[in-house]
Amino acid sequence: MGNSADEVSKLHFFLFPFMAHGHMIPTLDMAKVFATKGAKSTILTTPLNSILLEKPIKSFNHENPQLENITIKILNFPCAELGLPQGCENTDFIFSSHELSTGDLSQKFFLALTYFKEQLEHLIETMKPDCLVANMFVPWATKVAEKFNVPRLVFHGTGYFSLCASHCMRLHKPYKQVASSSEPFVITGLPGDVVITDEQVIEKDEESVMGKFMKSVRESERDSFGVLVNSFYELEPAYSDFFKSFVAKRAWSIGPLSLTNRRFEEKAERGKKASIDEHECLKWLDSKTCDSVIYLSFGTMTSFNNEQLIEIAAGLEMSGHDFVWVVNKTASQEDKEEWLPEGFEERTKGKGLIIRGWAPQVLILDHQATGGFLTHCGWNSLLEGVASGLPMVTWPVGAEQFYNEKLVTQVLKTGVSVGVKKMMRVVGDFISRDKVERVVREVMVGEEMRKRAKELAEMAKVAVKEGGSSDLELDRLMDELKLVRLQREEENKS
Repeated sequence: MGNSADEVSKLHFFLFPFMAHGHMIPTLDMAKVFATKGAKSTILTTPLNSILLEKPIKSFNHENPQLENITIKILNFPCAELGLPQGCENTDFIFSSHELSTGDLSQKFFLALTYFKEQLEHLIETMKPDCLVANMFVPWATKVAEKFNVPRLVFHGTGYFSLCASHCMRLHKPYKQVASSSEPFVITGLPGDVVITDEQVIEKDEESVMGKFMKSVRESERDSFGVLVNSFYELEPAYSDFFKSFVAKRAWSIGPLSLTNRRFEEKAERGKKASIDEHECLKWLDSKTCDSVIYLSFGTMTSFNNEQLIEIAAGLEMSGHDFVWVVNKTASQEDKEEWLPEGFEERTKGKGLIIRGWAPQVLILDHQATGGFLTHCGWNSLLEGVASGLPMVTWPVGAEQFYNEKLVTQVLKTGVSVGVKKMMRVVGDFISRDKVERVVREVMVGEEMRKRAKELAEMAKVAVKEGGSSDLELDRLMDELKLVRLQREEENKS
């Protein structure tokens, strides 16, 4: 492992992810990236969430004996005491729960996270990490890190474009200048004349409980050491520059983090256990011609009603394209017909593969038969699609996904919108089968979009290679943190 001087130079990161699959997966990828740079990483999470991480961490440590081991520290989270249902340690629980309205439960969940404060203080005090990478949703982490003189980095789990768009919305409030909530307007101050409507914006409700919470998130970011962004410079250069000039005092692009997973097992083991055998899935794709299959997935938190699912199914069938469709319904055999058109699975046998539950997404996106991606525009999915070189159909449902859609359709021009007009509160816009058919056909034959998407994928791969833009940013970050540690040691001596 090298000499003692080498030991001294090893940085130790504490990683504190938000308890949701979409945040934990890139956090694990981040720990792997830090390990390749010779740093130690300790991921802090709760008992149920640690189950998600144990197997991939064990595999990574076993496969890379020359690197520092990634470890987990378990945090106690007594749901019942915190007024949450038993087992509510992950947003998955909230979105599959019928105990409270989802809004009430998620609000309670966010506010309950302060329970970790004392445990975090104790761990920092005893283990003395060199840096705390804490998710944006734990704003109090900045003060905790400050108390022990440890730099705190913020991880949002989204890209520069949406962070900049959000900043411009709050600053200029352009939505106040329009006559109706469906009237398009340009986002004032944001490079690129990006057009959006009032119904697609999340920043307006600044006085609500969540609005005030987000204000504390921004304040804690302002006081932090800087921001880590899962993106790469070549994807959104104007927005990376804008963010670093006007929004955050410091930021480092370290993505696409999904590209740290090069081996089959690593791609297969990201997230939960897949609801389909990976080899079966790949065998099915192997039987298809290059770029002929469209992959549809709406992330872990979206579930459509039966009427909408029927339209998606019908539109897919009408398009004539082969498809892999991930559906968040753990439907039993008896009721499966309620959300599929009569005889659909028989008619599309061999042409379509429906995965109920969790899919090995990166494996599917990377397969040569996959030629398009219909996505809800969650940032992880979007970036995985970019890294796989796929043109996209965008179907945003909430959070910052409408901003991500605009990046794909208006800036990168690598996708087409399905035409969703507004946020999905409970039931979103109803999208007809004709629309589904039209956009699937458009994205599967759009040569210009595909060419551009493939160029971006090449840039993504170069960015994370040695000497690439993200690799160099990571080196800069490591150097800065080592310098901070050195200064701290000097101060302690004096």
